[in-house]
Amino acid sequence: MTDQDRPANETALQNALIEALPEPVLVISPARRIAAANAPARSLFPAIKGDDLLPHILRAPDVLDAIGRVLAGGAAEVASWHERVPVERLFDVHVAPLLTSGRARFVVLTLRDLTIARRVERMRVDFIANASHELRTPLASLLGFVETLQGAAKDDAIARERFLVIMRDQGRRMARLIDDLLSLSHIEQQQHLRPKADVDVVEVTRHCIDALTPMAQENRVTLRLEAPESLVVAGDRDELVRVAENLIENAIKYGAGEAESAVDIRLEATGATARLAVRDYGPGIAPEHLPRLTERFYRVDAGQSRAKGGTGLGLALVKHIVARHRGRLRIVSEPGQGAEFAVEIPLQNA
Repeated sequence: MTDQDRPANETALQNALIEALPEPVLVISPARRIAAANAPARSLFPAIKGDDLLPHILRAPDVLDAIGRVLAGGAAEVASWHERVPVERLFDVHVAPLLTSGRARFVVLTLRDLTIARRVERMRVDFIANASHELRTPLASLLGFVETLQGAAKDDAIARERFLVIMRDQGRRMARLIDDLLSLSHIEQQQHLRPKADVDVVEVTRHCIDALTPMAQENRVTLRLEAPESLVVAGDRDELVRVAENLIENAIKYGAGEAESAVDIRLEATGATARLAVRDYGPGIAPEHLPRLTERFYRVDAGQSRAKGGTGLGLALVKHIVARHRGRLRIVSEPGQGAEFAVEIPLQNA
């Protein structure tokens, strides 16, 4: 029996049923032509046309082999379809027989998109591996110094004092890392909830400048602020403090040269957004690093970052906070020309 031989009411019912399903569904005829496709399937395969041969639309040998076995009388199967171009996609494809009233054997393909789930799982594994590595180094250092103080340096007052300072710094580094990990986890859980409280980003930035002035003086950096009296956005104050603090602190730590230098902090309203820009005049960042700066644990210079107490999570936190506030983060830099990190957050009632 061909597609044309099926009763009209049967075809209409079949089309109505698959159209109601939320996942992409294709009905394949015994001739391996597309007999029906629902809206999600048409969205997934924009070039699809009725009565097209399936191999012209779906180039997946495992799926096509499964269809052949089911059409030949086999039971339902599940196959994988992994496409790498133009973008990577991964699907589980359920291949099931469908018998019509005339006993013709059709096949129903149901495609379950695993792309996001696989990406999240990969990120989780990488995240745990990186976090474990970052904690292992200071922990091993602490244990080594403790064993030394219990043994060879037990009665050496000078060594004990030096080791205790290093142990304190390593302990603080672990505490910062754990604090950043917890903050990042909390922000990700709240990512879909846009904060709505009134927050004055000028007041927030001034607060951060006051808190970071001693660090700036220690690094011979002058903090210069240019801002209006007030800029009120819809946000979460603690999270926006974290954004301003991270950007200014990074500029102080990594944007300073050998001589005295400055960090320019500018706040302004641009249309319906408040813009916070932090500009340093340090060594700048090479172009190949710019796309990866907001990745977790990514560092341009890992040794320098760790030496200065960095956890590798600061810009990842900034990115997620800005995304939760429905804003944007822009990074502009050239080697030898310094860098500018700019955050744009929608104004309240804009």
